[in-house]
Amino acid sequence: MRKNWLIISALIIVAAGTWYVVARRASQLIASAFYACNGGKTISAEFYKGESKSVSAPGEPPTPGGSVNIKLSDGRVMALKQTISADGGRYSNGNPLIQGNESFVFWSKGNGALVLENNEPKNYTGCIEVAPDPGGLPQIYENGSKGFSIRYPAGYSLNDNYQYQELGPGRDIGGVSFTIPASVAEGTNLGRDSYLSVEEIPQVKYCSADLFLDSGAPGAFKPAAVTDNGITYSVASSTGAGAGNRYEETVYAVPGTNPCVAVRYFIHYGVIENYPAGAVKEFNKQALLEEFDVIRRTLIIQQ
Repeated sequence: MRKNWLIISALIIVAAGTWYVVARRASQLIASAFYACNGGKTISAEFYKGESKSVSAPGEPPTPGGSVNIKLSDGRVMALKQTISADGGRYSNGNPLIQGNESFVFWSKGNGALVLENNEPKNYTGCIEVAPDPGGLPQIYENGSKGFSIRYPAGYSLNDNYQYQELGPGRDIGGVSFTIPASVAEGTNLGRDSYLSVEEIPQVKYCSADLFLDSGAPGAFKPAAVTDNGITYSVASSTGAGAGNRYEETVYAVPGTNPCVAVRYFIHYGVIENYPAGAVKEFNKQALLEEFDVIRRTLIIQQ
């Protein structure tokens, strides 16, 4: 009898272990994301994959078995089940087939997200995914209407009303700029007005870097395809000079975007030979370009 009980106990343990493995597989973490929303609000989300349920009636799609755990910046934490959706991932705290049964819905699509509370988009709108901090980029810029987010270092000056005006009357390009801290240029020949910007040109047929530069000016280079961090950019550059100053610009446009989105590096510096000996030191151009590269790689465009 004792032998039989040991066998039965062993079978129960094996069965329990098997169930535990199945349960873990049925709720597998597949992705995590951090979203910045309008008004400085944020959402942290962990997405889990689960087994889809069989159709309840002919012609109906299977009910998704996924789920999401979210943490809102107002302190609320929720676990939501995935529901049927024609577009994106839809998660709710109730049964969408029963009227009035849902009070909270989290909807993710591409790099964006939306929260509905009692069927209204009230508190969390314009949410865009934010890249993880690669180190040294604690600040987050998010613009729901323009549809992008980007990280930048502490000390950079933000201009949300930036306009690039070097192409002539009627050709201004709007966007947002991040100007280097004065401390970076202090004691060097680097201009304090050097910056990185994210710009947009609406209603374009092709998104190319030459749209953002005077391609006919001396020192301008034709755009070339450059792949970096898994993204293929259209890249063009130009150089200018005047009164002992040098101006270097490089534009990374993202083909396929409309409005056409691009990141501009603008570097202004004085000719080092024009300074009295020992008055300033030459700025580290390579280090500045590398920092701009790190910032650019955190750009996420809403799809």
